[in-house]
Amino acid sequence: MAGRHLIAAIVICAGVVLPSLSSGQQRAADGVVLNDEGLPQYSTFSLCAIDPATGQSGASVTTRVPFVGRAVPHVRAGVGAVCTQASTVVEYGPRGLDLLAKGVEPEAVLAQLLADDQQRESRQVGVIDMKGRAAAHTGKQNGNWAGSRQGPNYTVQANIMVGPEVVQAVAAHFESTEGSAMPLAERMILAMEAGQAKGGDRRWGNLQSAAIKIADPNDPGRGGDYISLAIEVGEHAEPVAELKRIYYTTGRRLGYRSFSRVDGPDVIELKRMLHALGYWRPALAALPDAPPSTNTPKMQELRKTDAAQYEKAIVESRRASADYMRDYAQYDEETMAAVDKFRADRNLNYQGNPVGLVDSRMVDALRAAYMEKRRNVRKPQ
Repeated sequence: MAGRHLIAAIVICAGVVLPSLSSGQQRAADGVVLNDEGLPQYSTFSLCAIDPATGQSGASVTTRVPFVGRAVPHVRAGVGAVCTQASTVVEYGPRGLDLLAKGVEPEAVLAQLLADDQQRESRQVGVIDMKGRAAAHTGKQNGNWAGSRQGPNYTVQANIMVGPEVVQAVAAHFESTEGSAMPLAERMILAMEAGQAKGGDRRWGNLQSAAIKIADPNDPGRGGDYISLAIEVGEHAEPVAELKRIYYTTGRRLGYRSFSRVDGPDVIELKRMLHALGYWRPALAALPDAPPSTNTPKMQELRKTDAAQYEKAIVESRRASADYMRDYAQYDEETMAAVDKFRADRNLNYQGNPVGLVDSRMVDALRAAYMEKRRNVRKPQ
């Protein structure tokens, strides 16, 4: 294994081994169980997924080791995603993406990565390409419970879990949000939250972390790497919950704040859900989408080839965005009346509540009703 950067080395180099809590079992300094070869057995569950509608690919993970985002999740725009865990070989991430970029199918990617790996039975790797083809390898030496599940546009894999219910919960929740118009990142975070709610990993220890990365071929990002989102919770008592909080707060997603008279993108999201449920402007056929972003490869090329046309497009985009925000992002009297009607219909009104209160209780009820409506619409008649 020379030349491979193993995450196991982080603990082994610490040079501290604690007595076991049960006969014959050794632990490293952070509480990780060591196998017979002295290698720490990291407990992790992760999700690799794509969104065919947007072309995005994502990888999310949580574990009982700090700073997991440096090692496990790997994504590349227009290519796919890889999660490499258990006795982690970090290079399997970029190497797997290189193979996907050449058109190699996920099953064959795993075969090539593990072909000469003498410790393949201690590895776990998940791979997905932009066609939605997915595969995972779970070595026989992974601690119980370990396994994976593949479904439409995703693969979820886990090791040292409380049981298969963790993987099942992640998969079921991700599938339930298909076609919901919810961003891929949010679908993945909520699916991870569902897995965590089932108990997550079974290992003793308190160093926990979580991370998510999203690649988008239509968003160059800040550094031209087409990574549109990268959040890492390096260490936290509730890393998945903190991941969700950061995502909602920085993305201004509905639920990140309580409000009664404001404006912003979360108000548009609120109106979209209320409209779908018949509470806001039911006569409107559909709530229009926001004007498209100007931070795209096409616009960047236009900036180089025709500066005047680019500036004209930017001015028009800003005008369209201002008009859209004026028409749909303001939390006006009409929308507050729709919120109050929704709250009344679901017995959410309490003495002392201000008019048009949108709090966490209301957002949870609205999201649940909206998702149920979406599921019923997708069911065959």
